[in-house]
Amino acid sequence: MHHRISFDRFAKYACAALTAVYLVSGAPLHAAEKIKGKPGTVQIDSAGITYFALERDTLTTIAKRFTPTPNNWEALGKLNKISNDRTIPIGSGILIPADLLLEEPSQATVIALAGQVNETNLKGSTSALILGSVVFEGSQIKTEKNSFVTFELPDNSRVSVPSNSQVSLSKLRMTQFVKSPRTLIKLVQGKVESKVSPLNNNKGRFEVSSPLAIAGVRGTHFRVGVDEDKVANEVLEGGVAVGNKEKPQALVLPAGQGNIVNKAGVGKAITLLPAPSLTAGFQLQERPILQFAVQALPKAVAYHAQISRDAQNQDVIAEANDKDLRFRFEGLDDGNYFIRVTAIDENGLEGMPSTQAFRLKARPEPPFLLSPKHKVRADSVSFNWTQAGEVKAYRLQVASDAEFKQIVLDQNNIAGVEANTDKLSVGNYYWRVASIIEKNGQPDQGPFSLPQAFRLLAPQAMNEVVDLGQNQMEFGWPAEPGQTFLVQIAQDPEFKKIYLSRNLDQAKLSIARPEPGIYYIRVQATDPDRFIGNFSKPQKFEILLRWTTGSGDPLESIGGMVQPQKPATNK
Repeated sequence: MHHRISFDRFAKYACAALTAVYLVSGAPLHAAEKIKGKPGTVQIDSAGITYFALERDTLTTIAKRFTPTPNNWEALGKLNKISNDRTIPIGSGILIPADLLLEEPSQATVIALAGQVNETNLKGSTSALILGSVVFEGSQIKTEKNSFVTFELPDNSRVSVPSNSQVSLSKLRMTQFVKSPRTLIKLVQGKVESKVSPLNNNKGRFEVSSPLAIAGVRGTHFRVGVDEDKVANEVLEGGVAVGNKEKPQALVLPAGQGNIVNKAGVGKAITLLPAPSLTAGFQLQERPILQFAVQALPKAVAYHAQISRDAQNQDVIAEANDKDLRFRFEGLDDGNYFIRVTAIDENGLEGMPSTQAFRLKARPEPPFLLSPKHKVRADSVSFNWTQAGEVKAYRLQVASDAEFKQIVLDQNNIAGVEANTDKLSVGNYYWRVASIIEKNGQPDQGPFSLPQAFRLLAPQAMNEVVDLGQNQMEFGWPAEPGQTFLVQIAQDPEFKKIYLSRNLDQAKLSIARPEPGIYYIRVQATDPDRFIGNFSKPQKFEILLRWTTGSGDPLESIGGMVQPQKPATNK
C-alpha cells in the first residue's frame, strides 16, 4: 500500500501559518468589516485571496463558492474573527488561505527525454512520450533501460525519472487564483529526483510517496529510491520531512543527509558521502568510447555516473553504476556534455554529486597507422595509413616526444594515404595522423590517431667495389652484431636481371670473378629482432677485361693489372 501525508492535516497547519503571515504583514484580522473593497471582487495574495462580500453573502456561501466544502465556513470564521455564520456587510474582506481554495487540474511537460519512455493515462491507453509531451494527473510513467525523462511543472519545479523506473503522477493540481501547486508523485520502482521551486511563498505542496515512506518538501532538491525492501531518501538542497504511515514527518533531513525507511521503521539521519573527483584528462574525449576514471573515496562501495546535456543534469542521456573506478560510455554524438558522479555507501545511499563539463570530439575518426613501426633503416621515411571513410585529406605530425611537444614535421592537406620525407635525422620519433572532412563548407579536423613510435637508423650501405683483377671478388659492408643479410647482384639497376642472390650470416661475400661487364650490387640486413631493413642503394661496378697468364692468374705489372688496350675511336 502507498502512504502519504494527509492533505487535510496540511491544510490545518497552513491555515495557522497563513494567519501568522497576515499578522506580520499588518492586515487587520480582528474585524472582517474593517477590510473594505469593491463587492464581488477578489484580491490575490501569495498566501491566499481576499474576497469582498456581496449583499447576502455568508461564510457558508463563501466557503461553498471558493473552497471544496461549505463546512469550511468555521475555519473562515476563525481566521476572519467572525464568530457565527451570519450575513456579512457588503464590501467586507474575507481572507481565504491558499490551502482552503478550490483546486483545478495542472499538468507536466516533457522538457528532456532519451530512449523509450511510455505513459499510461487514466483511460488505460499507453503511448511513447516525446519531447514536448504534456501529461496530466493519474498518468503512469515508465522508463526502459537507458531511458530518461524530465518533467517541468507550471511553477518550474522539475521531476527527473532515470532508467528502469516507474512513477505515478497521482496528484497534479493547483489552487484557483493563487496557482499554488499540489503535487503528489508515487514511486513504484526505481528512483526519482526532484528539484522543487520554493513553495513558501505560494503555500504549495510537493510530496513523493513510496510503498514504505513519504517525503514532503517546501522547496528543495532531493532523491527518492525504491529497493525491494527499503526506501532511500537523499537531500541535496533545502530540507525534507520523511516518514511512514505511522509517523508521516518522523524526521527532517537537511541538505547533505539521507536515511533509509524500511519495514522496521524510519532510519536515522546519515551523512551522505562527499562528491567524488574525476582523474584529470577527461575534459576532452577524442574516441567514440568515452572513458572516465574516478578517484576512490573512503566508505564508498560503488559509484554512479550520468551523462547529460545540461549542467543541472535534467537532460540525461546515459548512466552507469559500477564498483570499479572506471566508466565507459559509447553511442554519443560529438558535442558538449556534462558528467555527474556520485559515490554510494554501504547503506545504498547515493552521495553528493560532482558535475563536470567535457567535450566529445571523436569525428572524423582517425585512420589506422600501417607503417613505419618500430624501425626504419633508410635515407627517407615512408608513412602509410588506411583510408578513413569520406575523408577529404589528412594531417601528419612527427615529433621527437610522445606528447608531441617537440614537433619536427607537420604536414597538412595530404590527399592520399601516404607521405614521404627525407628531412629526418637518425633518432627516435613518434607519428600520428588526423582525418579532415568538409563540414558546412569548412575543413573539419578530427582527433589524431594514437601515436606510433619508430626508430630511424642509418641506411644500409655497401663498401666501395673496386675491380683489382683478381679471380675472386670480395664484397663487404657495415654491420651490427647478430644481423643476417641478403645480397643481390644484377646486370640492371632495377634488379630484374638477377646475376646472384645469396643469404649470408656474415657481412662479406666472396664469389668467382664474373664475366666483364656492368653490374649492380645491393644488400639488405635483418636484425636479431627480425626487423628487415631496406636494401642499400644499388652500387654500380664494372668487371674489366684483363690479360691472364697461362695458369689463369691476372697479368700484372708495376702499375697493377694489365688490361688490353682499348681500340682507338675516330673523332
